[in-house]
Amino acid sequence: MSTEPPPPTLTERRKAATQLDIAHAAAELFATRGPEATTAEEIARRAGVALRTFYRYFRSKQDAVGPLLTVGGDRWRALLAEARPGAALGPVLRGAVEQALATPDPQAVEALLRTRGLLRAAADDPALRAVWYRVNQESEELLVPVIARLADGRRDPLEVRLVAAAATDAIRIALETWSGTEAATEGPGSPADLAVRCLRRLLGGMDTPEDEGDAL
Repeated sequence: MSTEPPPPTLTERRKAATQLDIAHAAAELFATRGPEATTAEEIARRAGVALRTFYRYFRSKQDAVGPLLTVGGDRWRALLAEARPGAALGPVLRGAVEQALATPDPQAVEALLRTRGLLRAAADDPALRAVWYRVNQESEELLVPVIARLADGRRDPLEVRLVAAAATDAIRIALETWSGTEAATEGPGSPADLAVRCLRRLLGGMDTPEDEGDAL
């Protein structure tokens, strides 16, 4: 019996597309005008939806960016899920981070720059920061079973949770640090560069002699 989840229905795909359209509109307005100067009505108008549609999906204007922020975490976990169980965690995590934060095309560059704009806007908006932290917490929780599968019994549940927390925080801290600079999306000081450095620092102490292949 297949354990794969059923594909999303047409209604679910349309709902997700609408939510993402609203998230893009909110991100653009927050980055250019700031959350305080932006209203839910303006976000709905920019997204081409009715205000009642906006509130059907989101409780507040800050919540609207949630779907956009989850895209990166979804991609990161999907890349890790492709790895072979039992493979050395260090190289697998590093490779997934580098690939998830790579910018091989203009769309990827735009996505990272949009995240930079949102994080800069969040610096002065507690509600927007709360959305960012919530998305990261949810991503960490979803990452735990992925790490457990990759560890293939070689790490106990506590270590699995620590790896998931450290890996999530590595990306979060890297993006937050990068957003406060003018560094490019690739090369020294880029999100991928900073995230790999964070991984080495956060996970370096977890390696044991029998796990030397896990070294970052």
